[in-house]
Amino acid sequence: MKYRTSTTTIISTKWIPFVCLFCFALGILFSNLTWNPPESDGRPSTLDKTIGQLQMELAASRSGREMPGLESSAANASTNSRRPKVFVVIGINTAFSSRKRRDSVRDTWMPQGEKLIQLEREKGIIIRFMIGHSATSNSILDKAIDSEDAQHKDFLRLEHIEGYHELSAKTKIFFSTAVAKWDADFYVKVDDDVHVNLGMLATTLSRHRSKPRVYIGCMKSGPVLSQKNVKYHEPEYWKFGEEGNKYFRHATGQIYAISKDLATYISINQL
Repeated sequence: MKYRTSTTTIISTKWIPFVCLFCFALGILFSNLTWNPPESDGRPSTLDKTIGQLQMELAASRSGREMPGLESSAANASTNSRRPKVFVVIGINTAFSSRKRRDSVRDTWMPQGEKLIQLEREKGIIIRFMIGHSATSNSILDKAIDSEDAQHKDFLRLEHIEGYHELSAKTKIFFSTAVAKWDADFYVKVDDDVHVNLGMLATTLSRHRSKPRVYIGCMKSGPVLSQKNVKYHEPEYWKFGEEGNKYFRHATGQIYAISKDLATYISINQL
């Protein structure tokens, strides 16, 4: 009785890595032929916009639970019915002692009187000097600003106590106040020693009008200084990681612009 003998082909172990690489390459080639990723025009997708909107709504809801009454005020700020719709709100950061700087701005790039009103009505451009109050109620400093505002009508008074070391808080309060007062596409912060080309600013912002979460300025970065004896010591340097780390990229403080959704986010979370 005869039996059939089966033969088995044995691959040498030295060929196994080459066979695996060949199979891997074949799989990649097959995937590229059968799957075409959707083309992108470089703009954020609808999903990105939806996620960003949900993040802001979640922050508003969380802040409303932590601070009673804040949720309703944030809802009012997002309602367009009571706020005039404008193109841009420009807040000029100023101080009690900066009268000469304000007059220089008025004499150069900031329209006055009826022309200021016309700029708001026809172009949707709002320009205001932003300033808070002195530590002393109804002081001579506050009265001087009240008198100046009665003459020029170009101030935005903030619920803020003026102080050099409170500039960051002042800026956040400005954005929050501006968002509650005007429904703008952009909000701009500028110092009172900067002279602005309004036409160039408006043209630049117009190019980014359809984009979400816009942050425009002269971007920079720099080391986080942990030494206490240096000029720009960072008290909370530890928040930025190990020693020698840099700040995230940000705009210099002289002038920068943010879009409506970013300003709204700051307004919701500034507390």
